[in-house]
Amino acid sequence: MIGKTTWVIADGYLPTNSTGNQVSHEAVCVLNLTPDEAVIQLTVYFEDRDPLAGFTCLCGAQRTNHIRLDRLVNDAGEQIPRGVPYALKIDSTVPVIVQHSRMDTSQEALALFTTMGYSG
Repeated sequence: MIGKTTWVIADGYLPTNSTGNQVSHEAVCVLNLTPDEAVIQLTVYFEDRDPLAGFTCLCGAQRTNHIRLDRLVNDAGEQIPRGVPYALKIDSTVPVIVQHSRMDTSQEALALFTTMGYSG
């Protein structure tokens, strides 16, 4: 089976401002190549505060899910704060592949980057 059940993104940051029509955001793209739906749990880690947990998403069998991190809300109604560095741990019930992207529109010269997560 292709994929892993645990992934880590060490560098996360949601810019506080945006320019133009694009909103600064990050996304975790999950690719599920298995015949079973994936239940995805995200935990957010910070430099100076306790982790945020309770973020749950689904990724259908043989599907992708582009999880917008600026729109993500956990079961306590909390969101990932803007302007604060963080890291992510992604746990899945089935093996998946995880890629992380950031669209930074805080300046007129837009920046987009993407990287593969680290799999456990």
